[in-house]
Amino acid sequence: MPLPQKVKKIFKRKPSLVWSVKDPNSLSSEGALESVLGYGDWQDFLMFKDAVGVEKMKLIFENLKSKRRVNLRPTTINYFTSYFAKYA
Repeated sequence: MPLPQKVKKIFKRKPSLVWSVKDPNSLSSEGALESVLGYGDWQDFLMFKDAVGVEKMKLIFENLKSKRRVNLRPTTINYFTSYFAKYA
């Protein structure tokens, strides 16, 4: 799934979120969400949620956290697991 324009705007506004990626437009949805949750702030999270919706975001997060290697802190995973359980 290609990234929505609103998500691309997040990365244009804050290129530090995707500092390790040569071409941010080539990111997968999981990679984009991982960047926002790992390096972004609450406003970035809300913009991402507005772009894809909370249900879709939950599915992306569930796929992301089920992978063998995840670049998110355990506290971040715990928080958003609880968040999506309540709001999605």
